[in-house]
Amino acid sequence: MTTKGIVFTAPCIAELIDVNLPPVGDNDVLINTMVTCLSSGTERANLIGDENVGPFSPPKPAVFPRTAGYSCSGIVEQVGKNVKDIKVGDRVCAYWTKHAKRLVMNQNNVIKIDSDDISFNEAAFSFITCFPMAAIRKCRIETGESAMVMGQGLLGLFAVKLLKASGAVPIIAVDPNPEKRKVAIKNGADYALDPFEEGFAKKVKEITGGGVKVCIEVTGNGPALDMALDCMAMFGRVALLGCTRHSDFSIDYYRKVHGPGITMIGAHTVARPDNESHPGWWTHRDDMKSFLKLLKYKRLEVKSMIEEIHTPDECGEVYARLAVEKSFPIVQFDWSKME
Repeated sequence: MTTKGIVFTAPCIAELIDVNLPPVGDNDVLINTMVTCLSSGTERANLIGDENVGPFSPPKPAVFPRTAGYSCSGIVEQVGKNVKDIKVGDRVCAYWTKHAKRLVMNQNNVIKIDSDDISFNEAAFSFITCFPMAAIRKCRIETGESAMVMGQGLLGLFAVKLLKASGAVPIIAVDPNPEKRKVAIKNGADYALDPFEEGFAKKVKEITGGGVKVCIEVTGNGPALDMALDCMAMFGRVALLGCTRHSDFSIDYYRKVHGPGITMIGAHTVARPDNESHPGWWTHRDDMKSFLKLLKYKRLEVKSMIEEIHTPDECGEVYARLAVEKSFPIVQFDWSKME
């Protein structure tokens, strides 16, 4: 059995082609995909053939063709005989998926959307959203603490929204792109600053009364982390959410980490429990369910974040842009009209 899927057939080349679909096993669910989300950082690394696409040691060589994408929503078409909690016709979201019209997923990676008020476009963000959610949990932020988010791409914007829902105040969004700073304010940031503005760290300390308590670092960029450390309060916590794929930078750990007692936290999404959540460390499933609850009870608004929606057959143009554009929009693929 085959289905249509987006495949990186060579470096910087994406095509919509036929891909093989495995049979539906006893514990599997067949999903008719409605929406998939493009995660620009990870997918660009896959697209260009970066060996540091994942936190593997040693790095894995880039091999083409290869696929990408990991967050989707859709409708259940078939279930295996051991699947009890999900039935045909259910609206679901899933994680560690691909950009494809149909997907066969283990039932443990599929979560029912229990509110008809949640659209497929909103639910498709569920897996991506749990990345910044985990980083915030690991920082153990408390209501009334100040927070800063370095980088205002997809994960950074969600971090701002989730920090606001968590009671952080004030929230400082940081990005050199003025348009992204405007969007950050619209999405709940109290301040939006340019990190290259003269006196950046001093301004952060003035706003926060001595330094920020929690920083979610989303850029994966060494100089950005260095700037963030200049902004921290004593005993502050820094979550390394952005993938620091290349280690060609240095930090004055003695003065910026050791002395002020800064806690630096590895916040890659795979650094979490597989089966059982506990305080600060939640599973993917539980974080995704939390996101769906936040949508259901109107604690989060995410529709307005979507900047572009494309049909899958436009993938070549979309990924050609991703390969070269420094500031990429928030993009979803709409599979709903494809058979």
